[in-house]
Amino acid sequence: MLTNYECNTPKDFDFIIGDWSVKHRRLTCFLTECDEWIEFTGTSSVQKTLGGFGNIEDVQLQLPTSPYRAIALRSYDSMSQNWSIWWLDGRSPNTLDVPVVGQFKQGIGEFFADEVIKGVPVKVRFTWFSTNPNTPRWEQAFSKDNGATWQTNWIMTFAKRM
Repeated sequence: MLTNYECNTPKDFDFIIGDWSVKHRRLTCFLTECDEWIEFTGTSSVQKTLGGFGNIEDVQLQLPTSPYRAIALRSYDSMSQNWSIWWLDGRSPNTLDVPVVGQFKQGIGEFFADEVIKGVPVKVRFTWFSTNPNTPRWEQAFSKDNGATWQTNWIMTFAKRM
């Protein structure tokens, strides 16, 4: 018999649970007028935690100059109906990024944070596209003008690993 707690577990990130091959496309310079992109591959493995109210993603990034690992930690607050997403980069293992916070609407999740990057105050936006569960996509964008304009600087496209 399911408890009320288990019946109300969020399903928003169920599309990303499992093992994935990832194609990365990232600007070579952030917060500039840069339009030069680098492409590389990686892997991702995501599992539920917190009884379904969270998940953890183990990420391998094959950046040509310096491959590294990272994790994304996601948790759901049933009161606010918001997800929080933290990023821990293996190259800086003592620093947990400020969480982006938001929610899904019609298969698209938007998550925001205020952060200082390279001494510049910016708004950070993560966007998850889960409308096609066979090829989910994630994008990161920064805004230096409080969200009036955004520069997408990283795109990840996922393909299920067999």
